Amino acid sequence: MKLVILDRDGVINQDRTDFVKSADEWVPLPGSLEAIARLYRAGWKVVIASNQSGLGRGLFSMSDLNAMHAKMNQELTLLGGQVDAIFICPHKPEDGCNCRKPLPGMLHDIIRRYEIDPAQVPVIGDSLRDLQAAQIAGMKPWLVETGNGLKTKNDPNLPPGTQIRASLADIVNEWLREN
Repeated sequence: MKLVILDRDGVINQDRTDFVKSADEWVPLPGSLEAIARLYRAGWKVVIASNQSGLGRGLFSMSDLNAMHAKMNQELTLLGGQVDAIFICPHKPEDGCNCRKPLPGMLHDIIRRYEIDPAQVPVIGDSLRDLQAAQIAGMKPWLVETGNGLKTKNDPNLPPGTQIRASLADIVNEWLREN
C-alpha cells in the first residue's frame, strides 16, 4: 500500500491568518486537487492530518468544518479523486493534547488504522510543526513552499532529510514520474 499524509491549510487550500472558517473561505491552491486525484488514480491512499484549533476556539462549528470537507470532496470527485480519511485535532494549543502537531498523536492514529510501517509514509506540510510530527513518528518529512512553506524552509530546526518542493503538484509529478 502506498499512503501519503497531507496537512490541509497551506498544502491543499489557501491558509488564512484568521483561520479558514467556512466552505466559502476554503479555496484550493492551484493544482492541489488535481495532484490528489492523480495520486488516487495511481493507487495511493491519501489521508489528511490537520490541526483545527478554530473548533476549540469557537471560530467555526463541526458543521462548518464538514461543509469545507464536503466542498473539497465534491471538487475531488469531479477530478476523479478522493481522500481516504481526514484526521483532525480540534484542540487549542494550551489544551495539552497529544494529537496536536508537532506532537505525533494523529500520525500514530493513522499508522494504527492502516497498519503500515511509518518509515514508508511521506508527510507533506507547510509548517515546521507538520515536519516535526513526521520526524517524531518516524515518517518522511516533505515541505511545500506554499502556505507557510517559504518561511519554514529557512527554519534552523527543519528536520534532517526534509525534502523541499514548490507545491503538492510538484511532489506528485516527481513521484509519479519515478513510479
